[in-house]
Amino acid sequence: MSRDLSAPEQRRLLLDSVRDYLEQLAEEGLEGLPATAPTRAAAPKAAVPPASVPARDGVSSRDAAAGAASPPRPASAPIEMLSRYPGLEKTATLEELRAFIGDCQRCKLAPLRTHLVFGVGNPEADLMFVGEAPGADEDARGEPFVGRAGQLLTDIIERGMGLRRADVYICNVIKCRPPDNRNPEADEVAACEPFLMRQIDLVQPRAIVALGTFAVQALLKVKTPISRLRGNWHEVRGVKLMPTFHPAYLLRSPGEKRWVWQDIQEVMKLLGIETPARGGTR
Repeated sequence: MSRDLSAPEQRRLLLDSVRDYLEQLAEEGLEGLPATAPTRAAAPKAAVPPASVPARDGVSSRDAAAGAASPPRPASAPIEMLSRYPGLEKTATLEELRAFIGDCQRCKLAPLRTHLVFGVGNPEADLMFVGEAPGADEDARGEPFVGRAGQLLTDIIERGMGLRRADVYICNVIKCRPPDNRNPEADEVAACEPFLMRQIDLVQPRAIVALGTFAVQALLKVKTPISRLRGNWHEVRGVKLMPTFHPAYLLRSPGEKRWVWQDIQEVMKLLGIETPARGGTR
């Protein structure tokens, strides 16, 4: 039965909200506070008992070195997730999934896009990278991670891990670019989420690297800051998931590359990949 929150509980919730917002500003490389704080979109209703709503927590250098991960809550059940779009569960290849998505008009981003950005790479990859959303370069080309952040991700894959970009699979939580590169909103994530889950099911990677706060929290259904999630293994749809910082954040904060390199080394251990003679992310 619901009850009114006590004054101390209300203060604690308010402080938690302020902390989350300040941490987001830190990750985005912003200084100071805007005149008004942005409103957050309401969370979509889940087909199963809802997990925590993803919050937009950020990271500081001090946070990056601290803390053990909080255990994530389980994602939605596979059948219930895919049943949002009847027939989705019958797609047997990535090509069939892309055809199923078609000229998608399922959310308000559709009229704003140049290209739908589906995914690229080896359809049988052992390793999948999942980012947040396409940017301007990705929208123009229809391929994920091709801008400056994409170049850094390629460097992580090829120089850091000794793989080819074509050896892995790369996609995003949502498939269309949000205006002005804002964070995806809850209804947009809900519209694309079944497609991402089906991509994971079809590729069946041995490991997923989730890039950045938004992708991590969207996949794991948690509010925990990425600074407390990274460096520890989690699981989504039966696949091991390693959270780490987004390449775009590393462009603003190159000193944080050492943490990403640590995370990538854990992934390499899991996959049995030997460290190349020259790493590209340290």
